[in-house]
Amino acid sequence: MVPAPPPAASFSPAEVQRRLAAGACWVRRGARLYDLTGFVRHHPGGEQLLRSRAGQDISADLDGPPHRHSDNARRWLEQFYVGELRGDLQGSLENVTLASVETQKTDPAIEPRFKEVDWDKDLVDWQKPLLWQVGHLGEKYDEWVHQPVTRPIRLFHSDLVEALSKTAWYCVPIIWVPLMLYLSWSYYRTLAQGNVRLFTSFTTEYSVAVPESVFPGLFVLGMFLWSLTEYLIHRFLFHMKPPSNSYYLITLHFVMHGQHHKAPFDGSRLVFPPVPASLVVAFFYMVLRLILPEAVGGTLFVGGLLGYIVYDMTHYYLHFGSPHKGSYLYRMKAHHVKHHFAHQKSGFGISTTLWDYFFHTLIPEEAHPKTQ
Repeated sequence: MVPAPPPAASFSPAEVQRRLAAGACWVRRGARLYDLTGFVRHHPGGEQLLRSRAGQDISADLDGPPHRHSDNARRWLEQFYVGELRGDLQGSLENVTLASVETQKTDPAIEPRFKEVDWDKDLVDWQKPLLWQVGHLGEKYDEWVHQPVTRPIRLFHSDLVEALSKTAWYCVPIIWVPLMLYLSWSYYRTLAQGNVRLFTSFTTEYSVAVPESVFPGLFVLGMFLWSLTEYLIHRFLFHMKPPSNSYYLITLHFVMHGQHHKAPFDGSRLVFPPVPASLVVAFFYMVLRLILPEAVGGTLFVGGLLGYIVYDMTHYYLHFGSPHKGSYLYRMKAHHVKHHFAHQKSGFGISTTLWDYFFHTLIPEEAHPKTQ
């Protein structure tokens, strides 16, 4: 991969073409050039869609169809700015068509926001841990946290605590799949003994036997209940709007979920770290043990645990995977990226949109005028 030049550089069409021939994915917006090589795998429309635009003016694509890109998406683009194209914009880059600057279709209302990201003038000091700074943003926090950036985030001063706050995606199946399999086998054997009965805390005369044949149903019910829990946590806890005058609630929101919206492609913060995950898992396990017989509550628990594993793996894939166009995961990836960049108050489902549909929080379909 050809190293990106410093900002404000200028390039001839031949220089741009050499980079394209080397495998880079540069696009332009008028005379402004952007290196999207590192972003192509994350693009919700798929890698091939971006690569097919390499060397071209994407001004019309930003306005659609199929949809108009959000203000956040346009600000995001500016983080990949590398310089200006010099020379005749009506010419060509060998087989790459270049349109005129006059053909741009931009929105004047948001044109002043199309600036290079100046990290030194941001509301926080990116050279220091962010967790202790964000609480001071007050009423500016909600807007700031929903303007995503491409750089990783450091939360804590302590290297140990910082390391514990990060997790590689493969840690999730390595840690939780063996536990899920062991508990599934254990609870199935308990049910197979035929000694498990419901409602024995209230009555022995009308208690109900629980045979091992209900194990698959309880397991699937656990997964189903997890999907609802996933939705409720994401909507009402992760997307609570902390009071602007509460330093501690803003800080809590940022460590729980705000940091993910600020840096959505920080690969070390896309799945739940094992230490806090263990506390949450233990909480749900104890609740189910208190209200249900051990084997029944445990079977629901392991179904929910598998649901959590699928959720975390799906979430990681929606950010870094390149699903086949038209597939279920392709639609979910587009759905989730819209949640990050344009519709933070809707589209809360990660592994499914079922509960968004049920609770009327689906991301609205964008009406776009037909092209002539």
